[in-house]
Amino acid sequence: MTTVAPPRCQRCRTELATALLACPACGTLIHAETLSRLSAEAQTAESAGDPSGALGRWNEALALLPPGARQRAAVLDRIQRLEQRLHAGDPQRGTARPKGIRGIWVALVSAALFLLGKVKLLLLGFTKLGTLLSMLGFFGVYWNVFGWKFALGGVLLIYVHEMGHVAALRYYGIPASAPMFIPGIGALVRLKAHPPTLAQDARVGLAGPIWGTTATAAVLGLHWLTGDGLYASLAHFGAVINLFNLFPFWQLDGGRGIMPLARLERCLLLVMTLGAFTFSHEPLLVLIAIGLGVQCLRSAPEAGDRGALTQFVLVILALAWLVTSRAPGIGP
Repeated sequence: MTTVAPPRCQRCRTELATALLACPACGTLIHAETLSRLSAEAQTAESAGDPSGALGRWNEALALLPPGARQRAAVLDRIQRLEQRLHAGDPQRGTARPKGIRGIWVALVSAALFLLGKVKLLLLGFTKLGTLLSMLGFFGVYWNVFGWKFALGGVLLIYVHEMGHVAALRYYGIPASAPMFIPGIGALVRLKAHPPTLAQDARVGLAGPIWGTTATAAVLGLHWLTGDGLYASLAHFGAVINLFNLFPFWQLDGGRGIMPLARLERCLLLVMTLGAFTFSHEPLLVLIAIGLGVQCLRSAPEAGDRGALTQFVLVILALAWLVTSRAPGIGP
């Protein structure tokens, strides 16, 4: 049997616990070399016109800095400036969007190409034993209740939703696990570092419903092509699951998505949600509206986040439309 010597500070040779980010004796940063590398990579990415790559590197660096480190404020400032660039969009890539019927077809084709472009990422979870086994357990529970066809479709819809979170976390350079399913309840992604700003946290939270809505729309498209009521039932299931996650409290996606919104933005989101209820008559929208009403009365940031508001409104409206795709039965 061999023993492994505990790590020591490079400056004062004090023994260090593995979870420490700085030496308790002299304050030296334990991951100084890694931080220097990440800083250089971030600056290179910024110079190359890749703000997303730079943001990912700075997020990785932030997770290695202790709360009291003087470098932390500077890194947070770089992160916030890069967020503004990314969330405002790249004006060089901006083009006029087609309207009318042509615009609808362009949107549908773009959604299909989006999913096709993410095939490699979507397959990631199937390479993780924990994800695969938990998914099979979840599938077995649903199979006993709804039949194997509906169970398989339901599991895949939830999986795509969770992979939306994974994609957003990877975009921001935040380490996280692959999805883990809890039979009979749902699924989750475990974060190994929390998003450093409310804007990032909101977009990570809303990414799940956005991906889930895209997958649900694809399933509804299969219903239109085949006339099979199973796909309509799955589309309704997917819409309900994603709407439930938009409830604006706790650790649900909606609770994270609403945090950077100013009070006026929250009230606008409430009005849009009530408007969506008028044409869909989905009871979940009433619960979401009640939650939003409470959030309108709570303290909120002054600046707000129009990008997060736009995402929240669009996904609410899309799901309100998708949830009306009811079928006479669920199952095979």
